[in-house]
Amino acid sequence: MKYAERIETLPPYLFASIDESKQALIQKGVDVIDLGVGDPDRPTPKHIVDSMVAAVQDPSNHQYPSYTGMLAFREAAAKWCKESRGLDFDPKTQVLSLIGSKEGVAHVPLAFVNPGDVVLCPNPAYPVYEIGTKFAGGIPYDMPLRAENDFLPDYEAIPKDVLAKTKMMFINYPNNPTGAVADKKFFEETVEFAKENDILVVHDNAYSEMVYDDYKAPSFLEVDGAEDLGIELYSMSKTYNMTGWRLAFAVGSKEMIAGFGKVKANIDSGVFDAVQRAGITALTSSQQCVSDMNKVYQERRDVLVKGLASIGLEVKPQKATFYLWCPVPEGTNSMDFAKLLLEDAGIVATPGVGFGSAGEGYVRFALTKEVDRINEAVARMDKIKI
Repeated sequence: MKYAERIETLPPYLFASIDESKQALIQKGVDVIDLGVGDPDRPTPKHIVDSMVAAVQDPSNHQYPSYTGMLAFREAAAKWCKESRGLDFDPKTQVLSLIGSKEGVAHVPLAFVNPGDVVLCPNPAYPVYEIGTKFAGGIPYDMPLRAENDFLPDYEAIPKDVLAKTKMMFINYPNNPTGAVADKKFFEETVEFAKENDILVVHDNAYSEMVYDDYKAPSFLEVDGAEDLGIELYSMSKTYNMTGWRLAFAVGSKEMIAGFGKVKANIDSGVFDAVQRAGITALTSSQQCVSDMNKVYQERRDVLVKGLASIGLEVKPQKATFYLWCPVPEGTNSMDFAKLLLEDAGIVATPGVGFGSAGEGYVRFALTKEVDRINEAVARMDKIKI
């Protein structure tokens, strides 16, 4: 059987490959500490689960949902944006439900990118920015994220001939995989850059609420003019430990939301209404569960940063996400170091090069294990004398 060219050109999906290696070790009886994939280890808060249980038992939720999302969910999302960010959106025209933000990232290029159009993608980055672009027939163009520039893209380094062909760009702050954050000044520069070059902006804001040290992540859409040319994707997955539920939403430009909605109307049948009911509960109830989880992650971050420093790996403790972007020891590369950790210490870390060529020289640790397991991971690394 011959696959389509769009499939043939794709690399193996990073996290699927890591999972295969992990499972092979587990089958051999190895006690694996998985700090690889960013999947919260704590359960979804009880009040959200209870809401879902009640909604599942309601027959009115058993039929086809609206592809744009039930109005009550979009109203809850708009209200949450107003209360948490001071942003005003019309829930009927500026909010769209998503089957997880990954689905949104993968499908939004189909609405705006023609074959041959360029899409600016950060590097290192979530692989789906590039994959979604390729599926739409677009050409990804890397924007390297370097430590010396605080892991922000350098717009001045993009050639004029590339910008002339550019239709859309992805940005992502707080950032995966680096954990970097962006201030309002950067978003202002992004809006100015996008206006000058007639570029649509998609801000993947999946980690907006996963913040520490009294930091509050700004919204791209807070900037004047951003709403005319961009949308923002918010995810329930990391904020409320709902990765398996597949629920997110997009907000912003009416025109972009309308175009995106046309794609979704022809591709999927919307989010299960019972899941949206649970999402309404999450967005409109007390946010104490989010604050409590952030305290857990902050403690884990501090423990791992201190532990890594004790064995010679200096990591900057970022203010957001639940990742640590760790430089690998001198004389090795990200793949070899990740392999060493897995095979000699039973620790899963994600090689930075898997997020793009500019990720070489780093591995990503996810703070998805309890403190005692993080300490055990550090002890194992110390034993193999990395």
